[in-house]
Amino acid sequence: MPKQSFSHVSAWVFDLDNTLYPPQARLFDQIEVRMTNFVMTALGVSHAEADRLRRHYWLTHGTTLAGLMREHDIDPGPYLTDVHDISLDQLEPDTHLRAQIAALPGRKIVYTNGSAPYAERVIAARGLAGSFDAIYGVEHAGFLPKPERGAFDMVFATDGLTPDCAAMFEDDARNLEVPHQMGLRTVHVAPAPQPAPHIHHHTDDLGGFLARLT
Repeated sequence: MPKQSFSHVSAWVFDLDNTLYPPQARLFDQIEVRMTNFVMTALGVSHAEADRLRRHYWLTHGTTLAGLMREHDIDPGPYLTDVHDISLDQLEPDTHLRAQIAALPGRKIVYTNGSAPYAERVIAARGLAGSFDAIYGVEHAGFLPKPERGAFDMVFATDGLTPDCAAMFEDDARNLEVPHQMGLRTVHVAPAPQPAPHIHHHTDDLGGFLARLT
């Protein structure tokens, strides 16, 4: 993994869930339970049907929220508040990751399909508060989710980011396809690699990977 592959990078984009913390924390297990319960209540369906719809919306629309908004005109505000009301007790501060992010040259941002207030809570729990120049949630993309091109266009334009001078770190491989098309250097952060033309690098250790760049 050549350091020179990132020599042109002056903007660093990080996903949040299962990227800035290890998937072993299983925060998304809690979120999925709350998503299913929200769908069940909002649509008046059984638990099994709500769980099926949650998965269907994620596959079809990019996020469960996008499906609820497009197919049922659900207000995103209460949904985002409800599904992110979870315990962060499984998270621990990561001083090594904090140091490696601090050592990166240029601008550093977080961009998540979750909400910005939730991202701020997670970042604080990881001991990373103050490490980023900006935090963007799905609300900053007009509630369009990654992997849609319009979502990336909106957030990157708001930030003033130049795609061909940027890198993106993301656990969901499909969310790296558009950034690759836009010219970003792409890094898949996950326990196992999923080789694809739009993925430049893979790592199961974000802090260790960043240490090899600085």
